[in-house]
Amino acid sequence: MKYASLLLIAFSFLVFFSCKKESTNPTVTPLAFVKPAHFPAPNYSFVGNEVTQDKFDLGKQLFYDPILSLDNTVSCAKCHDQAHAFSDHNIKFSNGVGGTLGQRNSPALSNLAWYPNFMWDGGINHIEVFSVGPITNQLEMKETIANVVAKLNASTNYKNKFKKAYNIDVITDQYMLKALAQFMGMLVSSDSKYDRVYTGKTTFTASEENGYTLFKTNCVSCHLEPLTTDFSFRNNGIDEQFTDLGRGHITQNASDNGKFRVPNLRNIAITYPYMHDGRFFTLAQVIDHYSNGIKQSATIDPIFQNTTGFNFSPTEKLDLIAFLKTLTDNTYLANPLYQK
Repeated sequence: MKYASLLLIAFSFLVFFSCKKESTNPTVTPLAFVKPAHFPAPNYSFVGNEVTQDKFDLGKQLFYDPILSLDNTVSCAKCHDQAHAFSDHNIKFSNGVGGTLGQRNSPALSNLAWYPNFMWDGGINHIEVFSVGPITNQLEMKETIANVVAKLNASTNYKNKFKKAYNIDVITDQYMLKALAQFMGMLVSSDSKYDRVYTGKTTFTASEENGYTLFKTNCVSCHLEPLTTDFSFRNNGIDEQFTDLGRGHITQNASDNGKFRVPNLRNIAITYPYMHDGRFFTLAQVIDHYSNGIKQSATIDPIFQNTTGFNFSPTEKLDLIAFLKTLTDNTYLANPLYQK
């Protein structure tokens, strides 16, 4: 009987310490792309580039590594800073290799998995080739894809990481671009106050609510909810003559001259300056433009034909700004998953 009791005590201790040991090893949640419930289906579904931690980490390392530029001085992150919603904060044009200035404002990056095409003019039609543009642009990274691939293959660190992520022995441009696409496709902003109101979790202030009503009345035909863009290309009346043809440069169709992508407005309060050329530095200037600064031209969007704007009152302007500030997603701006 005594012997049986000792066995029972020993067994109890064994179970206790086994459970205790197990409880100190938390379950690791696999990395996955999660569509916000209030978002539509994404355009990019990661088919053929299924999400894994290794692929994501590799893409992030590439995004932050200046090895993608000619002289190893300019990374993607140099012009797309997470603290400013992956935009280049407070400057009209970014500096590229050798200090050269770009010709268009670096846009904020978020929710790219929903985009059907990329750049202000839509000149790139798939997220897995998106990075070719800045890497090869002579005013930006000024590099060739072939040379970038050669540099990566000369790195034991990158060789090992590509082997682990994609099970390849030789790095190719295809897998380099897939890795970058995986990181950028996972940049999802969906937790602003606007989103929490949209999903019924909180409410706007009176001023924010008034601004939202104005937004739905005057802006949502282009800035479609909840992504805040319809991805179309439009001439919003900022010029009568065009030094940059925008979409027309891609299509070679005069009816597209002066048209640029309708931008995603998420985190708009911290991604200034605004417009494709960064001409407006404040939200007040943007709203003044739409209130009474519209300029007519041959390709002006039908919404703005024969008008100077929406004629917002001073109070309406303030309310619109109050609403736009609710699009700031602090969770996104500080998400450690995206940090270097």
